[in-house]
Amino acid sequence: MIQWKTHCRHFRGEKPCRFNRACDGCPHESPMGRRILIFKIGALGDVLRTTPILRALEDTPAPRHVTWLVGEGARPLLDGHPRIDRLLTPGYETSALLEVEKFDLLLSLDKDAYSTSLAMKIDAAEHRGFGRDHFGALIPLHSDSRYAYDLGLSDELKFHQNQKTYQQIIFEMCGLPWKGEEYDLPGFDRDAQDESWKRTTLEAAGVRAKGLVVGFNTGAGGVFANKAWTVQGYADLAKRLAAQGCTVALLGGSSEAAKNQKIALVARGAAVDTGGHRSLTEFAHLVGACDLVVTGDTLGMHLAIAAQVPVIVLFGSTCPQEIELYGRGEKIVTPISCHPCYLKTCDISPSCQDLISVETVYEACARALSTISSRARM
Repeated sequence: MIQWKTHCRHFRGEKPCRFNRACDGCPHESPMGRRILIFKIGALGDVLRTTPILRALEDTPAPRHVTWLVGEGARPLLDGHPRIDRLLTPGYETSALLEVEKFDLLLSLDKDAYSTSLAMKIDAAEHRGFGRDHFGALIPLHSDSRYAYDLGLSDELKFHQNQKTYQQIIFEMCGLPWKGEEYDLPGFDRDAQDESWKRTTLEAAGVRAKGLVVGFNTGAGGVFANKAWTVQGYADLAKRLAAQGCTVALLGGSSEAAKNQKIALVARGAAVDTGGHRSLTEFAHLVGACDLVVTGDTLGMHLAIAAQVPVIVLFGSTCPQEIELYGRGEKIVTPISCHPCYLKTCDISPSCQDLISVETVYEACARALSTISSRARM
């Protein structure tokens, strides 16, 4: 009788593995080793800035098998990732499958009801992150998750006392030492791309680069108020940068289409509207083709950081201290006294974003572009 080896990472069960051979004597046998399950379903940007843990989890000679549960919208970012053995999306079949498996480590890093409830049903030797108690309330599953838990409950701690970045907080939850690991998004690393790729990517979006290319990521989601800068601010900045020989590209999706059209109109030819109808992967590559990105605290910022593109980030309602720029770029924080707030609506006028001046942003861009030019000449 054939002995099938279900502990092998290549074993599929319902069909032959990719090597299409019996398990006995197979030279490709690869025991899974330590089985790790990651729950990070939520916002695209949060998925991106959680990927540094993959580098840290791999920093050991022992074999490991990583399963990541991610939302369908973020799946294109992680598909085919060499450090993820299995990528799953939420659903009945996924829940049923995970409830019968055994893991060595569960990292439940979201606070949504689905993943935190499912976390309580997972058979794992070690549980970290968040779960639910018998009252249905969110709870930390490990003492190392307590700080992240308290951040969600105390505005004083989150807004004024905390000086840790998101990555430091997540690594602490996972029981991993933070060593400055970069975002882990293979294929988007700036160093892996050549100038011809950059030119082709930009030209496909209608951008014929003259000089350095500055991308304006003009949108900022709709969850929190005042995360995006103003139309007039971007238009005036475009004029100043164009006068210095830069090419300005307006970036965004369908939600930013109308805003970008207006910016292009007000900028009077100083900015190129790249359009908003492209896939997440195409958008990520376009961001990565820029030399500098000016953005709010949003997905475009995280994609630029992942691609190691320098960024100028404008902060209104959210916390700048949680963002790790890895020494590439600058944070500009609104001078308004009620920052940060994480409010979903706000009727204060002028708003926190209105108070960020064009001169301040332009000076930050000038510093970044000078550094970029100096490095290019080395």
